[in-house]
Amino acid sequence: MRTDAAAAPPRTLVIACGALARETRAVIALNGWTHVDLDCLPASLHNAPSRIPEAIAAKIDAARDRYDRVMCLYGDCGTGGLLDRVLEARGVVRIPGDHCYAFYAGLEEFAALHEAEPGTFYLTDYLVRHFETLVVRGLGLDRHPELLETYFGNYRRVVYLAQTASEELDARAAAAAARLGLALEIRRTGLDGIAHFMAGRSLEEGA
Repeated sequence: MRTDAAAAPPRTLVIACGALARETRAVIALNGWTHVDLDCLPASLHNAPSRIPEAIAAKIDAARDRYDRVMCLYGDCGTGGLLDRVLEARGVVRIPGDHCYAFYAGLEEFAALHEAEPGTFYLTDYLVRHFETLVVRGLGLDRHPELLETYFGNYRRVVYLAQTASEELDARAAAAAARLGLALEIRRTGLDGIAHFMAGRSLEEGA
């Protein structure tokens, strides 16, 4: 006979990039998933992608005895397939896509965006909020504005993949595009890509 414990959803750990923390917490709260915990690695690991697989492996190994299921909310993120090898060896699933732009927009939609204009600089809510830190100061444009042409001379547009409808973030995205001297396009993606992955179904399957 099934008990309440047996009927309960599996205790799940989602290991995510710190750049996705706000959005993932929002999905968990919106769905009332009390069985899901979130553990984030620093977003700064994107500056050293070779360290991502080892860091995630350590998280998985430490969580095995406490969770029924572990999920990975990361793109390949420049690991050259090494992350997928780590996950496959441990039986952990990863959200499809090479990066967050792909699973926010949807794989087919992102491919179409890239095909239409390869010279696109993408923004997410996280990147809009931290544009000055990650792009302007991170690339040294505050100290050496002459580098702008070197970094962005081949870009033609900025596409803001917006997870939330926010006039403040829209304005900040417009300011970021203006800073780069590029046209801005805003596309509302919402959080369906993350929500569908965490619910264990593809985006194409619907709600």
